[in-house]
Amino acid sequence: MDNNKVYIFDTTLRDGEQVPGCQLNTIEKIEVAKALEALGVDIIEAGFPVSSPGDFNSVVEISKAVSRPTICALTRAVEKDIEVAAEALKYAKRGRIHTGIGTSDFHIYHKLNSNPDEIIERAVKAVKYAKRFVEDVEFYAEDAGRTENAYLARVVEAVIKAGATVINIPDTTGYTFPYEFGEKIKYLMDHVSNVDKAIISTHCHNDLGMATANTIAGVLNGARQVEVTINGIGERAGNTSLEEVVMILKSREKVMGLTTDIDTKKIYKTSRLVSTLMNMPVQANKAIVGRNAFAHSSGIHQDGVLKNRENYEIIDPVEVGIGESSIVLTARSGRAALKHRLEVLGYDIEKNNIDKIYTDFLELADRKKNITDEDLSILMGETTKGQDKIKLNFLQVVSGKTTIPMATVRLDVNGKIMSATESGDGPVDAAIKAIKSIINKEVILEEFLIQAITRGSDDMGKVHMQLEHKHKIYYGFGADTDIVTASVEAYIDALNKII
Repeated sequence: MDNNKVYIFDTTLRDGEQVPGCQLNTIEKIEVAKALEALGVDIIEAGFPVSSPGDFNSVVEISKAVSRPTICALTRAVEKDIEVAAEALKYAKRGRIHTGIGTSDFHIYHKLNSNPDEIIERAVKAVKYAKRFVEDVEFYAEDAGRTENAYLARVVEAVIKAGATVINIPDTTGYTFPYEFGEKIKYLMDHVSNVDKAIISTHCHNDLGMATANTIAGVLNGARQVEVTINGIGERAGNTSLEEVVMILKSREKVMGLTTDIDTKKIYKTSRLVSTLMNMPVQANKAIVGRNAFAHSSGIHQDGVLKNRENYEIIDPVEVGIGESSIVLTARSGRAALKHRLEVLGYDIEKNNIDKIYTDFLELADRKKNITDEDLSILMGETTKGQDKIKLNFLQVVSGKTTIPMATVRLDVNGKIMSATESGDGPVDAAIKAIKSIINKEVILEEFLIQAITRGSDDMGKVHMQLEHKHKIYYGFGADTDIVTASVEAYIDALNKII
């Protein structure tokens, strides 16, 4: 084993999918698995086969669909679970059974109605049984975060002796402080006599917001596998975020001396895929992949970034697959940011004019939350630039439980009326497809957010869309009591900015 490599164990398709409302079908799981393979993860935890026929089938199909990563299946310390997992993994190029049992007093006495010695016996028996089917067996000591270190060391030593190749130390409830979790890993490294025969893994939850910090503390003290999810999704408050851990290791590689096999330039793309398929938006201020992670609106920050990106950015956005930093114009923006944006738009700003332009800009920014390129064109006297070239003239949708969703869209494009009718997975999808058939632009819908402005059945809905065109991001907004209309208006708003 390369002691400088940290193995990335992704559990988006198992622990991440336990989030209510985020379940994926088998086809969607395969799409995510292929993206994870392209990203460079070492192990994909594909599911809990005994839990449902769907999970069993997903593990089977993922095992067929990807070849480089190890495919892992979760079980309890129950023979039937292990048998079903082994059957699901029969097509895997490299299969791993992940079995285990609770080790804290809470789990031993109140969940399992057992005692410490019996738990060790059950753990050893499960590992030995799993070893009959696969060579690679991972053992999890559930609620290890609240397990007394000396007893945990006894459990770990026993299961390694039984044949476990990886030992998972979960902070199941997200309870520990980083220094406590680091000390726990160090205790195992120092007190388990055969610890060199297995890889110690971390699996931290984010109940108190410390999952990433605990994971890094574990790595600093000897753990060489981290169990993570894309966007940090998972049970309750979520799991350790893959993108955060990977970029910490990369940005501090000279200090820590540790590496991964992750192609970091595919992080953002994978994040958006998972967000879209699971219908779980990424919060705007989420580290690494949030919409505002590389956005600057403060004048002081904007000036610093324009002079040298590293003044306020420790990560180059290109390294995670984002085209460039975003200079967002607001009432807090300074002259440097305004001048920069105007020059990008092609205006030659003379020094003696910037003060007057900036004064007018601040007056506008105080009235509007979002300053667009069209606003700046108007500010510079080009009133015709503020007029939309594409306008919604007519929209009709048909949808229902037993009806194929259809949409007819009529657009006014530079004064010419054009229409199209398309079907889709829903009324919004059908309407967007109709627009695409009229406006021949290669765009990718990167983000689609719906928010309620008012309350009640007659809510005014606000839609935010983010489109990618030629590696640049464009934002669109729409608001209406009809959410389909709001969505179409948001899409057209973004298209107008592209055009």
